[in-house]
Amino acid sequence: MTAFDTSNQTLRKLLGNGLSYRVPPFQRDYSWNQGEWEDLWQDILETLPADGDPVHYMGYLVLQSSDQRNFDVIDGQQRLATLSIIVLAVLKQLRSLINAGVAPEDNEQRLEQLRSSYIGYLDPVSLAARSKLTLNRNNDRLYQDYLVPLRDPPARNLRASERLLRKAMDWFDRKVRDHFNAQRSEPGRALAAFVDQITDRLLFTVITVRDELNAFKVFETLNARGVRLAPTDLLKNYLFSVVAAEGSHDAEIRSLEGRWAGLVGALGERSFTRFLRAHWNSRRPFVRETNLFKEIRKETPDREHAFRLLHAMEEDVDVYAALHDPSDELWTPDQSRHVDELKLYNVRQPWPLLLAANRAFPPDGVAEILRACSVVSFRYNVVGQRAPGEQERRYTRIANEIAVGELETTGDVITSLAQIYVPDEAFRSDFANLVLRTKSSRNTKVVRHILFRLESHLEQIEFDEGSAKYSVEHILPENPVDLWPEFSDEQADALVYRLGNMTLLRKNTNRDLANSAFTVKRSKYEQSEFGLTKRVAKENDTWTADRITTRQQWMARQATGIWRIAQLS
Repeated sequence: MTAFDTSNQTLRKLLGNGLSYRVPPFQRDYSWNQGEWEDLWQDILETLPADGDPVHYMGYLVLQSSDQRNFDVIDGQQRLATLSIIVLAVLKQLRSLINAGVAPEDNEQRLEQLRSSYIGYLDPVSLAARSKLTLNRNNDRLYQDYLVPLRDPPARNLRASERLLRKAMDWFDRKVRDHFNAQRSEPGRALAAFVDQITDRLLFTVITVRDELNAFKVFETLNARGVRLAPTDLLKNYLFSVVAAEGSHDAEIRSLEGRWAGLVGALGERSFTRFLRAHWNSRRPFVRETNLFKEIRKETPDREHAFRLLHAMEEDVDVYAALHDPSDELWTPDQSRHVDELKLYNVRQPWPLLLAANRAFPPDGVAEILRACSVVSFRYNVVGQRAPGEQERRYTRIANEIAVGELETTGDVITSLAQIYVPDEAFRSDFANLVLRTKSSRNTKVVRHILFRLESHLEQIEFDEGSAKYSVEHILPENPVDLWPEFSDEQADALVYRLGNMTLLRKNTNRDLANSAFTVKRSKYEQSEFGLTKRVAKENDTWTADRITTRQQWMARQATGIWRIAQLS
């Protein structure tokens, strides 16, 4: 067997041939509700007519196995549990037919055959379940003791997830009963045919791995392709199994689960893997995403190290979440402004450094480091558009040096950024040639940011950069029509998105000017409240390619003074 195998399998093939499936003890509890049940039921019904869907695709199922007969369910447990409940609902209807004296011998045979094929068997003496599917430690008791033997679960003293399992059984029991209620002739045969049909028409893509490391790599590969899986659960299972292996009490495990839920809740919809990597790189040597789980597993061999990792993640998670939200109450006004800039610049490389800085320095020192990272990012990423690989390694090294106390002051940290600080001459050259196509909303925001910062530098007046009253004006219009004969089509395409061709206007004025000739625009520019725009009117009788180039060179000189770290220049 290679690191992992991939195949397409029907539900019949998955559950056949004596195979068994176990949801790891610390995998998340059952969580599907009526919305998911309804969607699945409707999908199943669409496969039933003769002209219905020949197959319904159930998505990825990630399994772990060393013997190809016993599998841990790494991803897909919600679907497997729900499908088993649907089969159990059919068995419950067959049991009702038997009790009512409807073809009892035939229906008893059908019930046992379906149970054996898709659920497992009951011990003939104890009636204990020996099922093909084992759920996690919070859900398996109810599943094995009540659902599999077709007993009614208790109504009280159940966990929330156990109540969902009970409700799922009741919901699908009603759906199966209602669907086959009109079946007057041989209802038992119809019920058995229903199970046979859906098990042939529900199709999974099954990925089977040998260990957690390969499972983690599968998660990251699929997530990179837009398939949302849960490496969060995989890490949780590993850490909790390490703790449980050393004889932890249930109370301790429950406490850990509560802490883990708080950790995941603080992240919300943000990528757990990105947080985990930023956290790890803020304290240890640089690791790539592909090797992250391998390193964690190597460095977390026992209960003590698992607790250390959990505590350290708790220490960093709020700061990481706040790096996505400039308005977070964690930030001072100075810090918030620079967090907003980093978000606008769409950079993540400084995160390990910023996590380490927040642990080591007071708020004013963190603000200085945030500003320095913002300036570096603007020069290196936004304007220079340089490859971020070496930059990321440098940030991680600085974070590690902060973590071990080698960089003791904010000045030390800022000085250490010198290797990724684009020098003034190179920055001026990059800026003078910068093209930002404002067809995308992000580029438009970046252009607005640059123009407003230039305006503030020129006039010492602060405008509200986010105000809807203002817009980016393309002096040479994006659609110049026949009023701009100075520019060929090729020149217009090359120059319209140069920064030297852009300025600020009130939105209504911009709309009224539309594609007007420069002479018309110039008269409006003279009346603008923006010094940057008045300057265009004052210094230019005409608008040409040379004037765009000259203006952008002037802008580059101003920008060098704005986005500057004095001790590095």
